[in-house]
Amino acid sequence: MAETLIRIDPSSPTALYRQVQEAIVAGIAAGVFDVKRRLPSSRELAAELEVSRNTINLAYQELLAQGLLISQERRGIFVNPDLTPDQLEAFTASATDTGPNAPVARIDWASRLAPAGDASLPELIKPPDWSQYPFPFLPGQIELAQFPARSWTRCLREALFQPHLAHALQDSAGCDDDMLVEMIRTRLLPSRGVHVQPEEIMITLGTQHGLDLIAEALLKPGDRVLMEDPGYLDIRHILTRHQAEVGEMPVDADGAIVPADLTGVQAVFLTPSHHHPTNVTMLMDRRQAALEAAAASGTVVVEDDYDAEFRYSGQPSPSLKAIDPSGDVVHLGSFSKFLAPGLRLGFLVGPAELIAALRHSTRYTVRHAPGVLQRAMALFLDSGDYHRTLRLNRERMRKKFTLMCEGVAELLPFESRCRFPSGGVSLWFEGPAELDARVLQEAACQRGVLVEPGDYFFAATAEHGFGSREVPGHPGGIERYPWATLRLGYAAIPTRAIRPGLELLAEVAREVL
Repeated sequence: MAETLIRIDPSSPTALYRQVQEAIVAGIAAGVFDVKRRLPSSRELAAELEVSRNTINLAYQELLAQGLLISQERRGIFVNPDLTPDQLEAFTASATDTGPNAPVARIDWASRLAPAGDASLPELIKPPDWSQYPFPFLPGQIELAQFPARSWTRCLREALFQPHLAHALQDSAGCDDDMLVEMIRTRLLPSRGVHVQPEEIMITLGTQHGLDLIAEALLKPGDRVLMEDPGYLDIRHILTRHQAEVGEMPVDADGAIVPADLTGVQAVFLTPSHHHPTNVTMLMDRRQAALEAAAASGTVVVEDDYDAEFRYSGQPSPSLKAIDPSGDVVHLGSFSKFLAPGLRLGFLVGPAELIAALRHSTRYTVRHAPGVLQRAMALFLDSGDYHRTLRLNRERMRKKFTLMCEGVAELLPFESRCRFPSGGVSLWFEGPAELDARVLQEAACQRGVLVEPGDYFFAATAEHGFGSREVPGHPGGIERYPWATLRLGYAAIPTRAIRPGLELLAEVAREVL
């Protein structure tokens, strides 16, 4: 029997059996005792509390008589499954307020919490039950049935046996799994044109973790930084939390437009392979110009290699890190985007001095990414399963991409400015000025279709609020009407559901226009 954590005080004026009753009622209210698990027998509880069985029996008998508990023949005593919240509240209110199980005065936590610097920014909340919807055009998730569960389970199992066991289970004191670092260095980065040494790579808990590490290490309050507009919402939150002065770079069909003069700018954050959220690819000329401007001003360039694995036509563009002659570009990659976001594993590539500082900082926060996941991922890469899965997934996504492009062009009841880029896992389009994408999102959700409004990603939304039509898209940028933009992901939705899902979305769009 697990310990119940019931406590009694023999010196209290409250009778012992009453103290037991109050503790059980409090435990039910807190969810410690539930309808699925039996309560300890009178013998077990008496032994734990070092009291007589009569004391426990008396407590149980009264709770049974009051209907809080029920007795099942040959099974034991359980919480009454028919107990309503109002009844439980009445039982709780009737309990005495003395004894070791009585509630104590609590700290006013709301007044003690430091104010969050990004509290005014919008937050992108995705339904936790998204997988239960028939048409989840939701970016940032995967099609659960396509996860390589068998090969991943095999790698997890192998990680827990010799010669891998120590690497999987030890406290590595801020160091990373050397096998995973080597796999990233020799199996992943060369395909992006990046050739570095092990000391220039560190493992992160995903892209957000890497971005936060960089901001913590490099930025002081008031430092000026630039991000894309529209751009990755999490970057805006992270930079604002670190009290940076955030400026914006417009984005057009050829990617971000980086200023020619970056004097006074401490860092520039870019998603050049597939811009987040529009998926456009940054032209090579612009990449070269951005690197030259950064080198002239001493500006750090941070590259989030977002969705670089998924390109469906033409040759992939080399990463910024690959064409940077100085080696100073900080490159972020992730295993989450195509394998599973819940794995929370990524990597950061940068100068050895920066990596050493970030590792030292990580040691005193999360210490290191879970060792068993690091070693399992290393084995997954070494076995060839990673690249086999990537090839299969890329072909599946290519088919979905074609269906999405054809469906959006044919079915939507308005002429949209839709970008059909050469890769990525979502489509981005702008409807007419009279379209309110948030109204469309809410109406579509009621019909089982999940979509994502695009105004989350604009600086104008952060400044003026949702649905604001006071400020148009960024001058020279890709959109005229941020409130009419929509992002449709196709990684999570089954292929067979794409066409009927778009048909239903088009029907809802006709209703709200």
